[in-house]
Amino acid sequence: MTSTHEPSLTSHVPELSGHGLRLLPWDADSPADAEAWLRGLTDPEFRRWNTPLRQVEDLAAARASLRAKAERAADGADVTFRVVDAVSGTTLGQIGVNMIDRLMSTARVGYWVLPEARGRGVATRALLLAGHWALTSLGLHRLELGHAVGHDVSCRTAERCGFPAEGTLRGAMWEDERRSAYRDVHLHARLATDPEVTATAAP
Repeated sequence: MTSTHEPSLTSHVPELSGHGLRLLPWDADSPADAEAWLRGLTDPEFRRWNTPLRQVEDLAAARASLRAKAERAADGADVTFRVVDAVSGTTLGQIGVNMIDRLMSTARVGYWVLPEARGRGVATRALLLAGHWALTSLGLHRLELGHAVGHDVSCRTAERCGFPAEGTLRGAMWEDERRSAYRDVHLHARLATDPEVTATAAP
């Protein structure tokens, strides 16, 4: 049991609801959460487009990764949500508001969807929900989204959610699973002052 004098790190992540989803904190002590986190980070499609700073290859590493995320939330640096179906409670993926800079009022958003949940507009719906929260309740002015050039699905998701393309960052991320080669990043961003998004949550 968590002591009242030592609040759980998950208390630093709010719970959000909308668009048929709930965004919840991850729990490193939950076997189901650790297993879902591991599956997400070892999925071949995820690794095709991303090379994390620290590779997660087993459940122990997944739990350590989730604890590190919770600590960054407690420090106000990142907020990482577990995306679940609002009706069934099934975990569908994750979305994070990362690299929060209070001085400049900016952050970066990133997400992934588990293989069995793809094609249902999960990323779009989660981005609409988390993006609105970051630019209103969290009080940020600018929320950036970057993806590897060629990742057309992520590009369409960004534009659907009111994150217009701003340009290309040359050699700004590692190639898939290689830290010795670099590839370009397509940058999108949304401002708190941009018009309200009227996009549907269709895939």
